[in-house]
Amino acid sequence: MTDLAQLLADIRACRVCEARLPLGPRPTLRAARSARIMIVGQAPGTRVHETGIPWNDRSGDRLREWLGLDSNTFYDESRIAIVPMGFCYPGTHPNGGDAPPRPECAPLWHDQLRAQLPDIELTLLVGAYAQARYLGERRGSTMTETVGRWADYLPHFFPTPHPSWRNTAWLKKNPWFSDVALPALRRRLETLL
Repeated sequence: MTDLAQLLADIRACRVCEARLPLGPRPTLRAARSARIMIVGQAPGTRVHETGIPWNDRSGDRLREWLGLDSNTFYDESRIAIVPMGFCYPGTHPNGGDAPPRPECAPLWHDQLRAQLPDIELTLLVGAYAQARYLGERRGSTMTETVGRWADYLPHFFPTPHPSWRNTAWLKKNPWFSDVALPALRRRLETLL
């Protein structure tokens, strides 16, 4: 078994926060050593937990639309790695929506995964949790500021808001994201796919 195959098996067998997961553990991710793009999201929702397929929900539909990618390309792990901040469904937030990703996952697994994915040239940072982890102090004081400064993080990173339908109002308030940022992101993807 290759180092990456063993690491993926270890992650999929992880039970570190099992007691705090309302639906139990089902680590969901995709990766191959040849991938040149990595998508780092938040954590699986209930539909993703049920199917074991990342971004297999309405947010995933919107994300694929943003990226201009069909499902076959999006799910081709030889080209695109999909690695959430939290690998399992974290439950619901008291204010509605999903709870934040479990804090154990990223520190435990992300650096090891990155070391096994040497050809990654672009990492999409989908949402504030991914942006905080990967940009650290370089990120803006808000998610909007970070996404607005997308060009500052190229060629290695591209921050986006989460494609949840809850962010429809944000998209209407920030038309520059659809008009300027997404076309630039699609051009960058075209060079890598």
